[in-house]
Amino acid sequence: MEIKEERSSEEARQFFPSSQLDSVGEPQFTSIQRIANEPKLEFSLACKDLVAAGRDRKLSAFVQVSVAHPAEPVVTRHSSTEIVEGTKDPLFLTGVTFPPEYPIYEETKIKLTVYDVKDKSQDTVRTSVLPDHKEPRADVGRSFLGCATFRVGDLVKSKEQQLTLTLRTSDGGKTVGTIEVNLMKMGELDEGETDHITADTQDQKCALVRECTATEGIGGKDNLPSLNAVLRNPVCKLYRFPTADNKWMRIREQMAETTLSFHVPKELINLHIMEDMRRNQELKDLGELAPHWDNMRRSVIAHCDQMLSMYQDTLAELGKHTGSSFKSSCSKGEKTLEFIPVNLHLQRMHVHSPRLKDALYDVITVGAPAAHFQGFKNGGLRKLLSKFEAERRNTGYQCIYYSPENTAKAKEVLSNISHLQPLISSHADLLLSSASQRSPDSLKNSLKMLSEKTELFVHTFKDQLVRSALLALYTARPGCVLKKAAVPRGSAEEGADAQHQDHPSQMKRQDSIPHHSEYDEEEWDRVWANVAKSLNCLIAMVDRLLEKDNTSMKEGENEPPAEDGKVLHTGGDWHEQLYPLVITLKDCMAEVVTRARQSMAFVLLQELACGLPQCLMLTLRRDIVFSQALAGLVCGFVIKLHTGLHDQGFLQQLHTVGLLVQYEGLLSTYSEEAGMLEDMAVGISDLQKVMFKVIEAKSEDFLPIITGRREHYVIEVQLPAKMFELLPQEIKEGKLLHTYPVLFNVGINEQQTLAERFGDTTLQENINQENLELLKEYYKLFTEKMPPDCLPHFQEQNDLKGLLESLHQNIQAKKRKNVEIMWLAATICRKLNGVRFTCCKSAKDRTSMAVTLEQCSILRDEHQLHKDFFIRALDCMRSRQAQGALTDSADPETGCLTDNKPTSRHFYPVALLLVSSHLLVVWLILSLALLLAKYQ
Repeated sequence: MEIKEERSSEEARQFFPSSQLDSVGEPQFTSIQRIANEPKLEFSLACKDLVAAGRDRKLSAFVQVSVAHPAEPVVTRHSSTEIVEGTKDPLFLTGVTFPPEYPIYEETKIKLTVYDVKDKSQDTVRTSVLPDHKEPRADVGRSFLGCATFRVGDLVKSKEQQLTLTLRTSDGGKTVGTIEVNLMKMGELDEGETDHITADTQDQKCALVRECTATEGIGGKDNLPSLNAVLRNPVCKLYRFPTADNKWMRIREQMAETTLSFHVPKELINLHIMEDMRRNQELKDLGELAPHWDNMRRSVIAHCDQMLSMYQDTLAELGKHTGSSFKSSCSKGEKTLEFIPVNLHLQRMHVHSPRLKDALYDVITVGAPAAHFQGFKNGGLRKLLSKFEAERRNTGYQCIYYSPENTAKAKEVLSNISHLQPLISSHADLLLSSASQRSPDSLKNSLKMLSEKTELFVHTFKDQLVRSALLALYTARPGCVLKKAAVPRGSAEEGADAQHQDHPSQMKRQDSIPHHSEYDEEEWDRVWANVAKSLNCLIAMVDRLLEKDNTSMKEGENEPPAEDGKVLHTGGDWHEQLYPLVITLKDCMAEVVTRARQSMAFVLLQELACGLPQCLMLTLRRDIVFSQALAGLVCGFVIKLHTGLHDQGFLQQLHTVGLLVQYEGLLSTYSEEAGMLEDMAVGISDLQKVMFKVIEAKSEDFLPIITGRREHYVIEVQLPAKMFELLPQEIKEGKLLHTYPVLFNVGINEQQTLAERFGDTTLQENINQENLELLKEYYKLFTEKMPPDCLPHFQEQNDLKGLLESLHQNIQAKKRKNVEIMWLAATICRKLNGVRFTCCKSAKDRTSMAVTLEQCSILRDEHQLHKDFFIRALDCMRSRQAQGALTDSADPETGCLTDNKPTSRHFYPVALLLVSSHLLVVWLILSLALLLAKYQ
């Protein structure tokens, strides 16, 4: 019986047998859910003996799958297969899958409609334009052949889990062939049954045997809660491809959004706001400054407050965001979304092949991290930072120049102060508490912790930068007059030497400010040394108290009880004896903190003042790019950790060496994309300051927690208790895990052809060479720290050495569009258990082409994909019809409709160009260049 496309509510009720209606008339449906988080239903299709409408051509058929939901009176289009050309017995490699959340029951009916495609290009464009209940006109490039309908329950309960249906015309009369529906179950045993199907494609006959072996599951049910917190809206596709020995292998391809696209940037912006608020307060706490420096401070604070307000507004706008979990390419230029990565998705390929264990291959796809809203008129971060640093070195007398290394050191000192001071204070209080309780063991432990933190605190200030900054700050106080300039320019090292050459006796002050004294360079050494001396006194007192306690205990064993009371009374004085020393330690520490904080804040004041407002704008741009890059990195780390939980070799590599993260860039070095590549290179390089820490989740919220500051971030990844127990002891104890990001870029589009012929590719060459050295360093670390037999991948070390050498040669060759660099880098990354990223401008066309080619190459090299089916498998994965018949003018990931573009865009109107002979020459040159790029 053919399903009608439109039904009234009364007709819909008659659709079900009376046994399916409950007491109040509501239908009852039978669920077919099998395994949590697994597709509810998957099946493959094949047609036989199709009859063409005309006998003058061979058939090119595809099947459109529609679903009639039991509770709804309409038929909904679900998916389509690929087009199989030139045969009346098409075997479709693209299967049909229904995700776990799909409302499908045994009572659900599925309609299979077979079409003959006359013009493949036209049909691809117009497939989704037509309603499901209307047949296409002859001029759209395809014709209706026949259709068939079946109940899901009939397929699931069939003995052979296979149905053979008759295809009939729309009036139900003429038979045009048959269609076979085979139920598919990834990784399940078929109990020895085989399904011999002959594929007559491109004049070849290949007997395909459906035979699978049981395999271990990739992930357990315990992984689901934490993964579901990160991944959203998965889109699944199913394929079956033949192997070299004529057996089926099954591939489930999955694409998922991630909540981290918005979660990570919001966490990061919140950290930026808190960090900038602390910096502004530190600038205000510098105290009284001379008029020149005070005006400078006011200007800096005004600019910083304006920038802070911008961050707060952005965070507020992101908090209002609802809907999709990713930013589409249509929105990459929106200011409110500039911190969000473009099209961040997980692309996963799950392969089940005969006599081989299941395998997962993950690639994170994302648009190149770049500040699209700010534009690339003046280049990207790589060029802008270099230019800014050169200009800052040549600043006038208004401010002092400190190198980027010294300003980073100043930020580190301030961060250590904020971190260590409260820790030392709390440990000192714990020491007094232990003394009050007269507990020797607790006293020793408290003293040990206090000593360790205080030694770190003292070591922080053993730096020439603090001393030179204190002198510079002294000269900036009102009333301080030097006989010769003591505030130098140039490098920080030169400044430090010059400042030491200026003896304090050369500084003069006005008599009207009596609270100023002559600056003593050695005073700072005495101040921070007093902290260490106070700690030594405290240690000595504790040792004496413990020694006296031990002596009293030994004497008390032979003394009468009255004497014991005296011992107890003596022990009760511990708190009184330690309290003054603890207060002294805290006072000395407070004095050091005040001076060091002001001196380092003065260094930051110089950094900001020397480059207003460019400094803040560059910081903003860098924050934007880093935010996009970090969101992808966190997503990749979380996914890799989940898939490698049962791999002890990988876990050992993770905490011993670190995680390799390889970015495959497909940007050209021409026009705006050159600026994007510069942004991307800096953003990925900044990921080196990110470390990960795995913690046990204390609630149902498994989203990562971000802490730190701009120069150092720690990402805390939360795992459920059962998964956390699988980790090595080192990771469970909180060891920080390092990441090693590398970027290799090869432009592949027509703009890269222009850059190679008429432009410059130095940027790409430099980036590839620099990152090759980083990759070699990681490999060296691995070979030094990991045992040779730790992982199966490394039993043949010569393979990796050969790949690295080949990569080095290809980078040095400077060959045009050398995609071999991409393949070698990706292979090395997979062999080193790394995380793979593929990026282009928007993570759409070039990225999808690269990912599908990589997937098919893996199937050929690792899973014995039949060589005659490589191109067809690639076409299946790239087919838009298999993705639900999207129009050619629709963005496959964003849903944004664009105007249909002509096939030849470089032929400009000749009539306009004939107005000027110069324009005609330009037109001829451009047209020739673009033609060469297209047909190269």
